[in-house]
Amino acid sequence: MLLPTRSPSWFPPVALIILSVIWGYTWILAKQALGYSPPFAFAAERCVGGALALFLVLRIMRRPLRLTAPGPTLAIALTQVTGFMVFQTWALVAGGAGKTAVLIFTMPIWTLLMAWPILGERIRGGQWLAAVTTLTGLTLIIEPWDLHTNLLSKFLGVMAALCWAVGTILIKRLRSSQSVDLFSLTAWQMVLGAIPLVLLALVVEERPTDWTIHYIGILIFMSIVSTALGWWLWIYTLDRVPAWEASLSVLGTPVVAIVSSRLVLGEAFKPLEMTGIILIGSGLLLLSMINWALSRRK
Repeated sequence: MLLPTRSPSWFPPVALIILSVIWGYTWILAKQALGYSPPFAFAAERCVGGALALFLVLRIMRRPLRLTAPGPTLAIALTQVTGFMVFQTWALVAGGAGKTAVLIFTMPIWTLLMAWPILGERIRGGQWLAAVTTLTGLTLIIEPWDLHTNLLSKFLGVMAALCWAVGTILIKRLRSSQSVDLFSLTAWQMVLGAIPLVLLALVVEERPTDWTIHYIGILIFMSIVSTALGWWLWIYTLDRVPAWEASLSVLGTPVVAIVSSRLVLGEAFKPLEMTGIILIGSGLLLLSMINWALSRRK
């Protein structure tokens, strides 16, 4: 169901809350899904389902279906879909849903740091404080000094965040040079990014997927609700509120994932990890507030 062009003023904030809940709980469902499907097959299956759902929404919304800028779109797909999905799913296999979500949602800081040398967007004043705060929290969660911790899962989570950040930089570069429909771009990058995942699932020898009702339900939820509805809510909100306000939803998603993983999966956090989570959240909140202040000056 499409909303009217002029929706009530309260809808965008409510949409962001709904989006945080949907994307936050998706991490729990992804962790559960890995009990039914091997990692590469699961990554491929959820991407194919997501791509089909996105193109269905494109048809309903009468958005453009034509692939524009195939080269840049392919580069975005390989980083923000293929690379992200591989590292994210692999990290979930080796680690908890809540911790993985926190590590991956450091991506705004990585985007900030990479935008400086690549896009020439200088880091100023408080942005450095936000970056240092977030990276300090990241260090406390990873605990590189403790060799007995599961460093592989944490490394994979950071790699997924870096893949997403690179994809974001590529999207910013593409949109600065030509006009592209963001929803259409998302659908095409999902299709192109799913192809290597399908090939990987076919080549790598894994156990077969257990096609239970529960697993099929998870895939349907991820395809229709998490991917199609989630991206529609996100893009709808971006068109109606400042980017800094929309970016606050980034803070809500890992919070929902942490609480849900504790309640549903029984995932526990050590005091040092909780300190790291608080520092990461504080750094991301500070970055959002700085973006708000900058938008007020324009």
